[in-house]
Amino acid sequence: MMQRRAARLAWNAVILGGLGLAGMALQAQQTYMLGPDSQVQPGVPQGTVTRHELAAGKIYPGTPHTYWVYVPAGLDAKKPAAVMIFLDGSGFMNGQHAPVVLDNLIARHEVPPLIGVFIDPGVLPVVGETAQNRYERIFEYDSLSDRFSRFLLTELLPEVAKIHPLSANPDDRAIAGVSTGAVGAFMAAWNRPDQFHRVLSYIGTYVAMKGADSMPALVRKTEPKPIRVFMQDGKNDHILPGQPWGWSFAGSWPIQNQVMYEALKYAGYDATLVMGDGAHDTKQAGAILPDALRWLWRGYPEPIVVKEPASMTEPGWDPRGKPFAIVSASEGWQRVGDASSVAGLSADDAGSAFFFDRGTSRIYKADAAGTVTVWKEGISGVGALRAGADGALYAAQPGLHRIVRWNRNASGRETVVASEVTATGLAVTRDGTVYFADAEHQALGWVNASGHVQRVSVAGQMAAPSGIALSGDQAVLVAADSQSRFSWSFQIGAKGELLNGEPFYRLEMPEAGWMSGASAVAEDTAGLVYFATPMGVQVCEANGRMASVLNAPEPGAMTEMVLTGSGEKNWIYGVEGGKLFRRAVKVKGTLIGSPGKLPKPPL
Repeated sequence: MMQRRAARLAWNAVILGGLGLAGMALQAQQTYMLGPDSQVQPGVPQGTVTRHELAAGKIYPGTPHTYWVYVPAGLDAKKPAAVMIFLDGSGFMNGQHAPVVLDNLIARHEVPPLIGVFIDPGVLPVVGETAQNRYERIFEYDSLSDRFSRFLLTELLPEVAKIHPLSANPDDRAIAGVSTGAVGAFMAAWNRPDQFHRVLSYIGTYVAMKGADSMPALVRKTEPKPIRVFMQDGKNDHILPGQPWGWSFAGSWPIQNQVMYEALKYAGYDATLVMGDGAHDTKQAGAILPDALRWLWRGYPEPIVVKEPASMTEPGWDPRGKPFAIVSASEGWQRVGDASSVAGLSADDAGSAFFFDRGTSRIYKADAAGTVTVWKEGISGVGALRAGADGALYAAQPGLHRIVRWNRNASGRETVVASEVTATGLAVTRDGTVYFADAEHQALGWVNASGHVQRVSVAGQMAAPSGIALSGDQAVLVAADSQSRFSWSFQIGAKGELLNGEPFYRLEMPEAGWMSGASAVAEDTAGLVYFATPMGVQVCEANGRMASVLNAPEPGAMTEMVLTGSGEKNWIYGVEGGKLFRRAVKVKGTLIGSPGKLPKPPL
């Protein structure tokens, strides 16, 4: 009777979380016990569990891993199966009886027949008897980079697939973790939503240890990803009677789990939080594991998709800073053409995009319908493109140290606009003044209508000027810095000179690496500024605050990006991995030939 009561209370907690009452502590729950679903049941076929050793690979050099593979009874040996990875796998197997739970739930068709992969963190072997091991758990799990997801996808799962074929559908893949492992599980899905759509997070360490405390803010800003998240924590997690604010230097586990949950709900995720009264242990986690798995896999095989929040249609909805004020969930990125080495990218005032393909030495034109045609052939290496107000196309050729121009129909001869200029970014005003960024010499410059070149050094301010763009009123030049988290704003003087530069825009930085990677800039008619970065398209308000992030079309860094500003439908074009994509947007890019005063920015 006690076991059934514990199970019933656990399921009630799931329901409370789903109704948005996750902050309520379960005052009546003093002990957590494993229910019938966690016990071997008569007549239920039992799967097999085999132990394996994963040899040291490239991602965690010198470090082997122990893992176990659960295969349910009666699984079709030839059919690719769903898979769920459990971090700190031995704990899930032994303390939470996960294989038994899977046997029971699979037998009742409450979760799909899936392969369970239970992996323990690695331990780097010692080099001598007097040396201590290097324990990899924190490094593997408690990191925001994509290193661990790459390890799972390129080293672990290929070995598991030798035992049984695995489905590549992300809706068929889940990952679970406890404490720091919960961070590892969430980040694996966050970094690779094309591979994992379901996350189980127990007593998650979303605190200031190795950066996970920053994730709630990033979740709020970033366009939601197709991930379903089940969370659990206890109100006494890292809490003592004499230290109700938490005894760890890293912060409060209960508060940070609540903050993370609220961020997920704000952003539109299918998420729930079960808040019990336990400590930093797996007692409640084990008791509710069957219900957590039912919730995580409910509705299967229906896909997990991103949905725009219902509040968008309600009075009082504030679109400021929200990704869905810019794009629609139902209209994602589309591949444009088949080029695989796109460099320069620009858009003209008619709504067409132009791009240079290194592989063919051609400039192509993509019209408003997405039809791609050759615009110019036999072009030397282009580092940047920019359309002019008269329809002419300008190109920076850094290898030749010059900027050139072709007229609107590309039939005229090539005109050299400026020589001895090594440009990484271009912008062109209505009157034909050409601004350029020069990363090699840490400079910005401009070429006036008579061909006179002027430069201003930004050494000591900007490490590597890259993409540049004009504001909608052509009164300000925005310059991205590919090596710094700050990008700059310069006022344009009456004679075209650059004045009063400030590190105005603060961007989010990639977890791995020391450079921002910001490489292209665009601005819309409302004054929002868009930066192509390794984290996607970061969007800053006109006041300089980074407000939202649009996901990249595929895992990888965005390297080029432009907005169109005319036509019945407007687009954002972006380059990732050398391929060109576009996506419909609800905003309008600025028009080169029709500058206009921008609205007053929010404070």
